[in-house]
Amino acid sequence: MIEIVASRPTHVGPIATKMRAADVKECLFSQLTPKGALRLGLQVSETCWTTLVDKVPVAMFGVVPTSVMEGRGRVWMLMTNDAMTHRRAIVRLGRLYTEALQRHYRILDNYVHAENDAAIRWLARLGFVVGPIDVIRGQPVRYFMRHG
Repeated sequence: MIEIVASRPTHVGPIATKMRAADVKECLFSQLTPKGALRLGLQVSETCWTTLVDKVPVAMFGVVPTSVMEGRGRVWMLMTNDAMTHRRAIVRLGRLYTEALQRHYRILDNYVHAENDAAIRWLARLGFVVGPIDVIRGQPVRYFMRHG
């Protein structure tokens, strides 16, 4: 059974230890360990949720307000390989949560590692426009954005 719950610090360890290699690259791009990235996300996000599969944390996602004047929020998600076995459900739930976030933020954005093909496809399905490859801190990344 898949459920979405408010994130708690106890969710960090199980997700960090089984994080997808592509998501570990995302953490390293931000100069953080997987645990550090999840802890920071939990700490600074206005809203932060965990996806549970059979009560086991498999993904964490949230939004960090970056500009109240512009109505801009930085969205993020980090997941385990176990989450990938439930892709359809995660895409369906992702649409629901993206729409909910978009009611509070006019602009949702962030960067994705250019080699994270699964995340780029998922973002496109959720209605984000994914830009061309840029290099930041020596890493190939792509800016993505969705207007509400």
